[in-house]
Amino acid sequence: MIQIGRYKRMLLAVAGALLIVGSAQAARLGDIATFSGVRSNPLVGYGLVVGLGNTGDQTTQTPFTSQALKNMLTQLGVTVPAGTNMQLKNVAAVMVTADLPPFAGTGQELDVTVSSVGNAKSLRGGTLLMTPLKGADGNIYALAQGNILAPGISASAGGSSVQVNQTGAGRIPAGATIERTVPAQLATGGEIDLDLKRADFNTALRTMNAINQAFGSNIATAKNSRTITLQAPMDEGAKVAFLARVQDLNVTPGQDVPRVVINSRTGSVVMNRNVTLNSAAIAHGSLSVVIDSNPIVSQPNAFSGGQTAVVPNADISVQEGSGTLHTISESASLRQVVDALNRLGATPTDLMAILEALKSAGALNAELEII
Repeated sequence: MIQIGRYKRMLLAVAGALLIVGSAQAARLGDIATFSGVRSNPLVGYGLVVGLGNTGDQTTQTPFTSQALKNMLTQLGVTVPAGTNMQLKNVAAVMVTADLPPFAGTGQELDVTVSSVGNAKSLRGGTLLMTPLKGADGNIYALAQGNILAPGISASAGGSSVQVNQTGAGRIPAGATIERTVPAQLATGGEIDLDLKRADFNTALRTMNAINQAFGSNIATAKNSRTITLQAPMDEGAKVAFLARVQDLNVTPGQDVPRVVINSRTGSVVMNRNVTLNSAAIAHGSLSVVIDSNPIVSQPNAFSGGQTAVVPNADISVQEGSGTLHTISESASLRQVVDALNRLGATPTDLMAILEALKSAGALNAELEII
């Protein structure tokens, strides 16, 4: 009986340990960190889109479109007489953007985004002419050209118009060809830095311990809350294998900072799972002012020689919503926070004001970020 009881206690202990391990949310190291020097580079260029069905720029209001077209025609050997007023409706000036990925080679293709900079109504059906894409250093790294795929559509007639999605921008899949590469050096003197996407001392410590445990030696050193320095092999092939093994390790990140993000433009409120509330009392009412215009028509008597006149008249009423005091109990989980805020019956706009007031009163245990 004693052995059976001890066996049961061992099973319960193992089961509890498995539950604890299963509840931990480990993440792949390659998803929460990047190697120093492995990054993309933005590219931008100015070009022209042609072949539009009378939906291009109005050149009288966008002179840079005509100027760019004249410069391009001059380079192609076509001379435009000075003072020529080019009334074009099928040409649009655009900005072309793309991202140059790390280790990209000459001849590889990139997806590009084309956006109108003038008053073009739509880029649908247009063709981008050859456009150089430059980096931050001013050098040309790619050339873009191709037919634009615009997801939006618009129509107008008789003074009415309808538009679905965005028509002033589109994409060209594989629309740019890389002409120059950006050299990327992974390790300097056998060392390479691993940068966490979110700085956290606990995550940095756990990452260092996981790497040293996996390789059986002290090859990782946490320099701060974001950077871990690794001693990488000098051989190129061994270095790639080493980095591939490092990014496949599983690490449990540190606890997220409690944060509430408020989008003042859309009224969206987003909070992470670590947000909690302290006990508080809230009274929130709404004030509305209604102005109703009721003009009075003054009609003169017959044969009096007077004229009919309209006398302005407005009725103004002020209504204030109820401000009943609501009590919010202390909340230890995100579900409890959401339930407590929903019981207030507040609109998204009211909810933003309530969260700001709770933060000022010290009842909201989270960082408040307004975008």
